[in-house]
Amino acid sequence: MIRILALLLALLAGPVLAQGTLRIGINEDPDALDPTTNRLASGRQPLTALCDKLFDVSTSLELVPMLATGHEIAPDGLSVLLRLRPDVRFHDGEVFDAEAVRFNLDRHLTTTGSLRRSELSALDSMEVVDPLTLRIRLRRPQAYLFLIILAERSGMMVSPKAARELGERFGSRPTCAGPYSFVERVPQGRIVVQRFPGHWNAAAYHFDRIEYLPITDSTVRLAALRSGELQIAERITPTDLPQLRADPRVAIAAAPDLGFHTLRLNTGNGPRGQVLGRDPRIRRAIEAAIDRRVMVQALFDNQYVPGNQFVNPQSQYYDPGRPVPGRDVALARRLLREAGAANLTFTLLVPAERERQEAAQFIQAMLAEAGITMNLETQDNATMLQNGQRGRFEALFTFWSGRPHPDGNSFTHFSCQGPQNDSRYCNEALDRLLIQGQEATEDGPRREAYRAAARIVADDRPVIVLWHRRTFTGLSARLQGFVAHPDSTIRLSGLRMQ
Repeated sequence: MIRILALLLALLAGPVLAQGTLRIGINEDPDALDPTTNRLASGRQPLTALCDKLFDVSTSLELVPMLATGHEIAPDGLSVLLRLRPDVRFHDGEVFDAEAVRFNLDRHLTTTGSLRRSELSALDSMEVVDPLTLRIRLRRPQAYLFLIILAERSGMMVSPKAARELGERFGSRPTCAGPYSFVERVPQGRIVVQRFPGHWNAAAYHFDRIEYLPITDSTVRLAALRSGELQIAERITPTDLPQLRADPRVAIAAAPDLGFHTLRLNTGNGPRGQVLGRDPRIRRAIEAAIDRRVMVQALFDNQYVPGNQFVNPQSQYYDPGRPVPGRDVALARRLLREAGAANLTFTLLVPAERERQEAAQFIQAMLAEAGITMNLETQDNATMLQNGQRGRFEALFTFWSGRPHPDGNSFTHFSCQGPQNDSRYCNEALDRLLIQGQEATEDGPRREAYRAAARIVADDRPVIVLWHRRTFTGLSARLQGFVAHPDSTIRLSGLRMQ
């Protein structure tokens, strides 16, 4: 550990920290810096600096104008009119207009490997009404959901000129319309962006340069924050909170989290899906052997919330008829015998980050008491997720950062055509409910659709949801203006050193 810290401090040392530089420690090295193909939650941090969205969401999850200044939803919910901000330019000088929005949405739908395609599946056609007005027609009446989607990576706008020129290499030199432009990326080292003076809201951004430093080890990230080498450190572990609160050099910002941590089980993605996918009693046995409450208490000082559905227990969409189950080792053993899997052995792929490593070892010990051997294989998160897409896994320890609308927590993961459904789980009745939830225009029908969907997922267990976090972000005590958001994304507007 000392050696790792010494190497990190050597990297951060050198010239004295420039007055105009903000250093942010992120949890892992992001995958492609391309809104269309980016998957890792850590990628949202630099992308937020680089690529403004059509809309943002407030801390209360309400839509906030960004590159779109307003919208009009048709009475039938089948179309939406976007009104765009004037006098906006991309980092390469190209004009942002309705044609650029049309290009971006079409790019999300047509790019090979796009992770936004399913999010935008309701899009039917687009009409450029004038340079600052775009009409979007939908296949299904889900205009409000569509607008919420445009407040995420699907709404991030890239320069059409740069996207055409770079093609699949766009993520190596992203060119967008955000408050910061791309400078360089050193793999596993840093991502550097600089203030874009031509930004439409440039006066709200006070740092000339932002450096994002991937630091997987949370202890190292914490030490760098306390030493002053970092001004922001994301995803602070709850067990580190007492020492941080006792340190006058740092502050903590917290917010409820929209996401969840889960064991994703391969139920049908290639030959390796035969181990856990052949009998639902095997998956039920795994869940029965796990005590979520004890794990959250022991590892996270009860700062996280035990969970078993794709929304947390405080959500109106949570099904109260299926509360978080307790541990039942005898039931687990019986189910395994009935399924002909009394000596079950499988491998869990887990990233190197501290929280998931410790939790994986905790779960491994609990499963062993039920006669289940769970081997652990550590991989960097990007490699793990690639193996998930390709079916090269039996189980993954995944984290989903969450979305304001429950569709963002469910369709992409559990629909038969969901792009992040690495389990290759498919249930047509579930798909019908997810579509109902998308199309519902009132809270009641939407709530019933998602509660019914949650029951199906809980019964079939393509994933075993474990907990819902609270997001803790470590800050230099001198940093002013930071606001914690439920989506865990660091907004840079208004930040300045005291």
